[in-house]
Amino acid sequence: MGGSLLLWHAQLGEFLGLAADKEPVVSTVGAPAVGEPPASTPATRAPKPTPKPTRTPSTSPKTTEKSEQTETTEKPAVREESIEGLSPKLRSRLKKAITAADRDGVTIRITSARRTSTKQQRLFNEALQQYGSYKVATRWVLPPKYSAHVQGKAVDIGPTAAMTWLNQNGWRYGVCRRYDNEPWHFEALSAPGKKCPPREPHAVAKSD
Repeated sequence: MGGSLLLWHAQLGEFLGLAADKEPVVSTVGAPAVGEPPASTPATRAPKPTPKPTRTPSTSPKTTEKSEQTETTEKPAVREESIEGLSPKLRSRLKKAITAADRDGVTIRITSARRTSTKQQRLFNEALQQYGSYKVATRWVLPPKYSAHVQGKAVDIGPTAAMTWLNQNGWRYGVCRRYDNEPWHFEALSAPGKKCPPREPHAVAKSD
């Protein structure tokens, strides 16, 4: 009985923290209650790192401006039957000739003025197929790189009355018929008021 009481007393002492190898906890005024964490200085939060600005891949302003300028200044497509696509010299002279012909009761109709390289190439391919010879085909249709139509320096007109009138009076305005085999084909070949140069039998490609 006595042994059991001593054992119980020792266990009770350990439970209450009064064992010989432990010191009792002494409370003081203002001390935190048991079970609460000791007061401490609030932790200072580290400032969040400022995110680096994301760099957008730079686009060269010059390239953009150049692209916009190209789109803006590109000449709009004009109808082949219009004189607006012709060179300034031929267009100006032809306008005066058209006005003069109209006073004489003759209407000059434009059948083909400036052509695209694609259109000229198609016409040349058709002529090549029709005549079966490069040399003969170029007497009627030149390849794009040799064509005055592609350069805006030639015009085909109609009807027959207009061809006749311009052939007789075109020299007054510096507009001349160039080939014997094409009474509809005219170019600005001389100064206004000067005699037109002798006509050529037909067109000849430079490579011939």
